[in-house]
Amino acid sequence: MDHLGFRMKFGLLGPSTNTIVQPDMDDMRPVGVTNHYSRIEVPNMDVKSDADFLRLVDIILENTLTAADLLKSCEMQYLVMGMSATTFWNGRRGAEAYRNLLRERVGVDVSCGSFATEAALHAVGARRIAFLSPYFPSANAQVRRFYEDCGFTVVRDMCMRRPTPVLIAHTQDSECRQAILQIDGDDVDAVVQVGTNLSMVRLAAAAELFLGKPVIAINTATYWHALRAVGIADRLAGFGSLLSHH
Repeated sequence: MDHLGFRMKFGLLGPSTNTIVQPDMDDMRPVGVTNHYSRIEVPNMDVKSDADFLRLVDIILENTLTAADLLKSCEMQYLVMGMSATTFWNGRRGAEAYRNLLRERVGVDVSCGSFATEAALHAVGARRIAFLSPYFPSANAQVRRFYEDCGFTVVRDMCMRRPTPVLIAHTQDSECRQAILQIDGDDVDAVVQVGTNLSMVRLAAAAELFLGKPVIAINTATYWHALRAVGIADRLAGFGSLLSHH
């Protein structure tokens, strides 16, 4: 039994440009659970168009398996995917194929943002949703397709079009708050944020108070999903209703 990870050793995959997902998930880590991080090599390239974003996704897909291989040697027990865009690609069927590829490569089960947010939406009883992302429209179309394949109605979405991968992490609470308010409405049951380098775990928790409905940050949902999948039912305050009540 691992001296520190005596309850669970998580492997955590995230892009090399991502400075948010690792501290977010460390903040949600219960005693006896350890997070072991491997970085997917990603260039901090300019992203000015859908074509640029799609090139970036291709690079991430190519380098993900190499980063996953590095985690196997620490004998992780479960993999937490801290990269969200690729986990939504090609609808629910494509997302399932991608998750299965990761499972087969690393030999353990996997939590990823697409299926984690789906499970979170079911847990809070939401059917009509709005979502925001740091992406470009081509990526939002993939996210929308996944949620619609899962049976949700996407009422509205917003892409914040961040100009480089690193600059996603520079997005401020004021910008995210404005985006939440812009996509929310009486016709929406829950608001979802995707993009693991967008810092929203605490803002989402606060937004639930002023909106009076679930606001699901992808990093919270993914870590919650992983914890519950391995039988860890600890409740944690400060990160929204998902971790404190479900």
